[in-house]
Amino acid sequence: MTQPLSSYPAVNSVASRLPDPATPAAEACFHCGEAVPAGARYFILYQGVNQPACCIGCQAVGQTIIDSGNADYYRLRTDLPKTAEAALEELKNLKLYDLPEVQSSFVKSEGDLREANLILEGIVCAACVWLNERHLHQLPGVLAADINFSTHRARVQWDDSRIKLSDILKSIQDIGYLAYPFDSGRQEELFRKERNTAIRRLAIAGLGMMQVMMYAVPAYMAAEGTMTSDIEALMRFASLMLTTPVVFYSAWPFFQGAWRDLKLYRAGMDVPVALGVGAAYAASIYGTFIGSAEVYFDAVTMFVFFLLTGRFLEMSARKRSAEAAESLIKLIPAASMRLPGYPASREEEMVAAVKLVAGEHVLIGPGESFPADGCVVEGDSSVDESLLTGESMPVTKHVASNVIGGTLNLESPLVVRVEKVGSDTVLSGIVRLLDRALAEKPRLAQIADRVAGWFVLMLLLVAASVAGIWYLVDASRAFWITVSVLVVSCPCALALATPAALTAALGRLTRLGLLSTRGHALETLAHATDFVFDKTGTLTTGQFSLLDTEVLRGDREHLLAMARALEQGATHPLAAALREAAGSDVLAADNLSYIPGRGVTGRIDGKIYRLGAPGFLGDAPPPARFQDGVSLVGLADEAGVLVWFALGDTLRPQARQLIDELRDLGVRLHLYSGDRDENVAALARQLGIEDARGGMLPQDKLAAVRTLQQGGAIVAMTGDGVNDAPVLAQAQVSIAVDQGAEAAQAAADMVLLSSEIGRLADGVKLARKAQGVIRQNLSWSVFYNIIAIPAAAMGHVTPWMAGIGMSLSSLLVVLNAMRLSRISKN
Repeated sequence: MTQPLSSYPAVNSVASRLPDPATPAAEACFHCGEAVPAGARYFILYQGVNQPACCIGCQAVGQTIIDSGNADYYRLRTDLPKTAEAALEELKNLKLYDLPEVQSSFVKSEGDLREANLILEGIVCAACVWLNERHLHQLPGVLAADINFSTHRARVQWDDSRIKLSDILKSIQDIGYLAYPFDSGRQEELFRKERNTAIRRLAIAGLGMMQVMMYAVPAYMAAEGTMTSDIEALMRFASLMLTTPVVFYSAWPFFQGAWRDLKLYRAGMDVPVALGVGAAYAASIYGTFIGSAEVYFDAVTMFVFFLLTGRFLEMSARKRSAEAAESLIKLIPAASMRLPGYPASREEEMVAAVKLVAGEHVLIGPGESFPADGCVVEGDSSVDESLLTGESMPVTKHVASNVIGGTLNLESPLVVRVEKVGSDTVLSGIVRLLDRALAEKPRLAQIADRVAGWFVLMLLLVAASVAGIWYLVDASRAFWITVSVLVVSCPCALALATPAALTAALGRLTRLGLLSTRGHALETLAHATDFVFDKTGTLTTGQFSLLDTEVLRGDREHLLAMARALEQGATHPLAAALREAAGSDVLAADNLSYIPGRGVTGRIDGKIYRLGAPGFLGDAPPPARFQDGVSLVGLADEAGVLVWFALGDTLRPQARQLIDELRDLGVRLHLYSGDRDENVAALARQLGIEDARGGMLPQDKLAAVRTLQQGGAIVAMTGDGVNDAPVLAQAQVSIAVDQGAEAAQAAADMVLLSSEIGRLADGVKLARKAQGVIRQNLSWSVFYNIIAIPAAAMGHVTPWMAGIGMSLSSLLVVLNAMRLSRISKN
């Protein structure tokens, strides 16, 4: 494992030490900013000019960046990299990351396609993100690379036949950064560092504010002529000394962000703050030295303190709102008890969970979490799956039961055969989907971002106009009024209004067992007018059993064995029921051809057989004696039907409650199924659904949904089978239910992890409440600025009051959004 960059000599991140890329630097290294040793003869060729480098490492890194077409990095960066000559070291153990047993813990594989989450160290500004993303996209074989600046997490997809992971990690190292597999503990450490830095900046600002106010209050309270000029000058110079670290340390992120935005030719949210703080500080210095009556040291320290307080509270609130994904990651235990000799030996050894491989056996005691997905081979117990699926009751597990990594064993020891580890587990898949939903911006968030960008430009124009008008009206008040206008505005609240609410709502939905995999899903679910349900496995449990048979030709047990052979590998609940009902006879079938929604054909012992719904078998009518509510499956050869199987299903316990609640919410309900018309009609009568259609093929469902959409409906589709995948993709928002086919879950915008289907109604209620919170946040942001900016322009708001207003505005938006994470399912 390579050492983190923090173990190498760090470079002070001070913007004044950034070398100027346009002119040769005489003393500082062009790449890292360190002093160039006397006699060093290392150069980096940039725009036709040889720039000095402090060592061969910086020379190699810098020239690699420029030669790869990424020279703009040196123009766009706002801070120095945290690597020097260490970036050049050849890290031989990078090749270890190409080993399958190493990749199994953090790489998702599908053929030659690979996907991994990495942490990048050395990221200090947005230019670093831009450089790494562009550099990775230029590598042959890299299919996608997305880096989250806030978490320093990178999601990388690549073709393993064209490029190896070690080559990707080495290429990142070549431009001066370090990448390693994502580790929640290390990410938590990075967050702690960020939080500690924020606390230090806040503490300096708070101490500076209190000390400056000690000098400012006597000056305000002293009667005219009672304070001598030398005492007043002393207090001003003392205030200057105390304010300087507040401006150049505590307020530095505002200047850094503003400079980055201006270099990228955009007006970001830090620009007006930096202008206000910088202008007030500069004017106060000028007033101190010339003896002017106006200085603003107290106002500068106060609104820097209040702004930092607001941002710190906002950061903490956003961290709590986004804890859903992080809490899922932490469910996997660090170690587990492995049984290397099982079943011949019961010898135990404690190993790290990441070292487990498929096929090994582990012993899970009461109160312990499962380290991976697997199958119980010994013991009986109950398992708490509430943190993962939202199930309110423990789930009984016995031999042959599947268990999910991260869930909690409650009662007695279980021996489990490991089947899936690392990125292949259910938990890892859920985290990937949740990460994708959080990364995608819905329409409202995109609009808010665009409005916030234009808002800053308009604010700067308004501030310039206010300055000009007040200069003509009362020049003595023009400056601090302009500063107040710059500071009091709050585009941060406008930009946070939507993502803060979505983050809180998605976290709450995940805890309820309803996983959103797309950014738009929550917004669309709130506006859904029509809910379309599949029948089998959705409103019913999908746990079929063979109730009756009518044999027309042949032996019943042999016919069941033929049915099992034809249904091998099929995921439909009817297929599972037939396989379970078959006896000990084992037959082999080949040339299998599945027709979604109808049945399967195949060859057994040289003869062609068909297994499926009555309409798939020709004109032979099913037996009239079978009652409504059962599903009929027939087996036929070239001569006709051999046997009819009658299979029964049961209604999900919360199905009636779900339908009633959705109806109360004003949603129109539809039941589209491939089952017999009689069965669908019977279920519709039981639940009170008026629009119920049976015998529908996938294309029929697709056409029906399109018809609803053409009539202006916003359709939410709920299904579980492979045949539901096309209509799930067609609906504006789609939900795949638990234990459904992978194709259905891949096509869906949301996945119900719990078997409690009533959570869908909770999801609709929460989605509508989230839209209400978003509207409240946006309304508050607009109302605040409509009131605050004119008030500041008219001189009714002082700079320190403006700082409080801006901080509280952003904080109020985040706290309002956090209410969504505490809404009960009722």
